[in-house]
Amino acid sequence: MASNVAVQSDPDPIVACTVCRDIQNFDLLIEDMETELGEGWGDLGFADAAVFLDQPDADHLEFIAIAMDEDDESNVTTIAALIKTAVARDIKVVVIAEEVSPMVLHQLLRLGAKEFVPYPLPEGALHEAIDRLRAPVPAAPVVSDDHQPKLKSKGDCDGVVMPVHGLSGGVGATTFAVNLAWELANLGGDPAPRVCILDFDLQYGSVGTYLDLPRRDAVFELLSDTEQMDSDSFMQALLSFNDKLSVLTAPADMLPLDILNAEDIERVIEMARANFDYVIIDMPSTVVQWTETVLNAAHVYFALIELDMRSAQNTLRLVRALKAEDLPTDKLRFILNRAPKFTDLNGKSRVKRLAESLDISLDVQLPDGARQVLEACDHGLPLAESAKKNPLRKEIHKIAVSAHDLNRAQAKAG
Repeated sequence: MASNVAVQSDPDPIVACTVCRDIQNFDLLIEDMETELGEGWGDLGFADAAVFLDQPDADHLEFIAIAMDEDDESNVTTIAALIKTAVARDIKVVVIAEEVSPMVLHQLLRLGAKEFVPYPLPEGALHEAIDRLRAPVPAAPVVSDDHQPKLKSKGDCDGVVMPVHGLSGGVGATTFAVNLAWELANLGGDPAPRVCILDFDLQYGSVGTYLDLPRRDAVFELLSDTEQMDSDSFMQALLSFNDKLSVLTAPADMLPLDILNAEDIERVIEMARANFDYVIIDMPSTVVQWTETVLNAAHVYFALIELDMRSAQNTLRLVRALKAEDLPTDKLRFILNRAPKFTDLNGKSRVKRLAESLDISLDVQLPDGARQVLEACDHGLPLAESAKKNPLRKEIHKIAVSAHDLNRAQAKAG
């Protein structure tokens, strides 16, 4: 390991530096840096790094790896200044963090840090991060004119919020959310309903995939600074599907679910409500700190399950958790996907026993759309566009019509 790179001259230029309070607290980082760079790296304290980054010797640096733990959170202003300086000199930044709060990580990533790696370092994680730093910058995805946002900001709507939450993996929550949004957007009328769908699954969100829409950096930029968001910036972050449905896709990169807080989520939902008549939210299956925020904002909260033990157990856990926090379980509408056929008497009996044992109502039962559903998702099309007569599409259409009729009736009564 090379030391005191600011005052030593090496035959080979230093191409990277670790920056931390005490490198001995990060022994795994020392090993990985030596494996990746041999003697071509150095170590600096925070104060020394600030000086070194202003010197000509820093021109050779490819990146700096800022290593920090919870004790360094009080020094975040200094760390933020280092990141700004490095970015201004076109030096990439990797943050190595151990037990650092999501809010601090969020702030550092917003300032321009390119990579985040948790500590203790997972095997190969630093190598992969360095490879990504060195990879050519991909061209920004081209958004065709067909996908450019068509609607202008309105600001005077009072949209109905309908989140969709799959209580087990693979229960079809995203498929339901996408198709419900599309059915609502095609109900017609004068004027036709303004509908948007928000993909809040920041890690594995596939709304964009199911509608064949690109993922853009604009989404991360919007979510990174919701305090500065206005109607125009919100609308510009959306993409249009067939000129009828507006979509906020998941970010291009996988993000921690807690990188957003309750206030961020509340701002996005309120902005969507102000500009659209219906706001469909595709939720992650994981319950996070801002799930409560979405539940409180919801007019109805769809929870999708299947006729199996994992769904039953997860439903029980969810209801128990909501009741323990005194949250509104009355907003939950449980939907059984891939329900037994009408002639399957044994299956119907199992559905009845499931509902009774969980003390829930399963008034909505969706049929199995079979292979046509998978094909529609792979081709980036709603069922109404690829398999109009599919039984699942027909049931989702009925739900959309029922929700729209109820909303109009309540609007007239109000």
